[in-house]
Amino acid sequence: MADQYSCLSDHLFVHHGAINVGILRDGNRALLIDFGSGSVRSTLDAFQITRVESVLFTHHHRDQASGVGQLTDSKVNIGVPAQERAWFEEVEKFWNDPATRWHLYNIHPHSLMLTESISGKGEYEIHPHTEGDVIHWGDARISVIDTPGHTDGSVSYMVEVDGQRFAFCGDVIYDKGQIWELYSLQKGETTTDYHGFLGSRKELRKSLLKLRSAEPTALIPSHGNFMDKPAEAINTLIERLDECYDKYVAISALRHYFPEMFAEFEGRDGHMPIRSGKPTPELLRHYGTTWLIISKTGEAFVMDCGGPNVIKEIQNLQESGAVSSVSGIWVTHYHDDHVDAIPQFLKTFGCPVYADKSVADVLENPRGFRTPCISPAQVQIHYRTEDGESWTWNEFRMTAYHFPGQTYYHGGLLVEGPGVRMFFAGDSFTMSGIDDYCSGNRNWLGQGVGFDRCLKLMQDLKPTHIFNCHVDTAFDFTHQELQFMRENLAQREKLYGQLFPWDSPNYGMDEYWVQCYPYEQDAVTGETVNLRVDITNHSESERSTTCQPIFPASWNMEIETKSASIPAKSDGHITFSFPIPENAPPKRTVISVDVNYNGRPLGQFREAVLVVKK
Repeated sequence: MADQYSCLSDHLFVHHGAINVGILRDGNRALLIDFGSGSVRSTLDAFQITRVESVLFTHHHRDQASGVGQLTDSKVNIGVPAQERAWFEEVEKFWNDPATRWHLYNIHPHSLMLTESISGKGEYEIHPHTEGDVIHWGDARISVIDTPGHTDGSVSYMVEVDGQRFAFCGDVIYDKGQIWELYSLQKGETTTDYHGFLGSRKELRKSLLKLRSAEPTALIPSHGNFMDKPAEAINTLIERLDECYDKYVAISALRHYFPEMFAEFEGRDGHMPIRSGKPTPELLRHYGTTWLIISKTGEAFVMDCGGPNVIKEIQNLQESGAVSSVSGIWVTHYHDDHVDAIPQFLKTFGCPVYADKSVADVLENPRGFRTPCISPAQVQIHYRTEDGESWTWNEFRMTAYHFPGQTYYHGGLLVEGPGVRMFFAGDSFTMSGIDDYCSGNRNWLGQGVGFDRCLKLMQDLKPTHIFNCHVDTAFDFTHQELQFMRENLAQREKLYGQLFPWDSPNYGMDEYWVQCYPYEQDAVTGETVNLRVDITNHSESERSTTCQPIFPASWNMEIETKSASIPAKSDGHITFSFPIPENAPPKRTVISVDVNYNGRPLGQFREAVLVVKK
């Protein structure tokens, strides 16, 4: 449907590109609602529109506004949500702030930000809009409605023209009972955004009900299909969101950490009872997020090190004679509260580091990734373990597994010794269920992947003790409880499959199914850099992908698109090499990547950061 248009009334049209762009026409002039990549120009030319007087943005996301710099009309009025004005005018503050790069627990605003502010791109007059504002343009009356949820400051525009009322509602809804993706709804209610799976659902519900009560003729979303039965579309979406959230809470590990968050769900049918803990074997010690195994020889093997207090505790054990030496450290996953102090730990104890190869990729080059809770601490991995690889350590047999639970970049370690089969699960389980409360962690749905894989492994391995890095006591699950959780995930795969307009729910769940590697790298003017676009095909059949890097306008540079076919259920890669112009200013520069996935244009869907140096 790219580069086509629909007619809503005599004066109102919609251009279909990576997003839907509203076109309110009055002779040869126009007011636009959102702008997209700029492909709307083809429709404007078809209608012989020679002047764009105003552009109203529903929300600040790059796919809504990336092409606005192409507007050369003088003194264009740019209407933006008042709460998001700064990101249109001063987005460079976001890209240059270390708080938006490292230790990411608060995820608002989202990373789908403009690469450059629009304020310096033309003769634009920026006007902030909020609920109650009314804009008169031509024969149309446009009223502003605050509709947060997809972003904190999202607004909708009710366009009354030609005797009808059309609600341009951004990404509040995609179609009847559907939304474009889930990860924008990650927001903390009583905790950080990191723990806020579907946390914006209450805001979104209020926004949807507000739109429903306004009784528009139709809903026009940024992504998705026109809805001429708004109440039915909205009611179905609210019902699905409630059902999806209920399935999440039913086996959520957060019920152990923050029971007050889920008081309304206590005792609800279909929710797994919370297990009790069990005694911890005497050979273990627990400090912060670190578990410590002490062998009969006095040697210690350590799991994770998030803070210097752990180092002091181990030194105290050495001074007391309880520990003779530290002979290894296993890293469960890359999150900062598990790895921040590992460089200091290695300087102190000088032992080898073991990690699953997926974890090792992040730890050895953290600049290459942008994920929740990421630490800038760089760690050399001495043993990159394969799934199922075993080795002997004193009286114990250790077996490493890829364990994509709390995060995809995660390992699990089975430690077998006299009378015990201990499984160190990182942050993947508590007594109340699974730790899938952050969609940015890449928790996939489906048989044999994500938590289903982890739960099946627990059924097969039958550990006597399971350990979470944040929980002082051991615990376990019965086979029936593990099966209950697997069945819950299978039900979720169907429910979330209905929620998104994709053939796999993982496209709506997995924020990083397309990502750039390295995410951040140094780039010297006059030299060539390489950038790889990684694409995960979650579908059951082959998919084609076309990508093109988009450079700052000041570089005056363009390179050809590249394409790849990606087999079903696998990863594909497209690599670009390009020179850094001699005149590129030395600063952090954001390069976006325009993506077309199997014929669906996604706009400037992902980005990478180049730290340009002379």
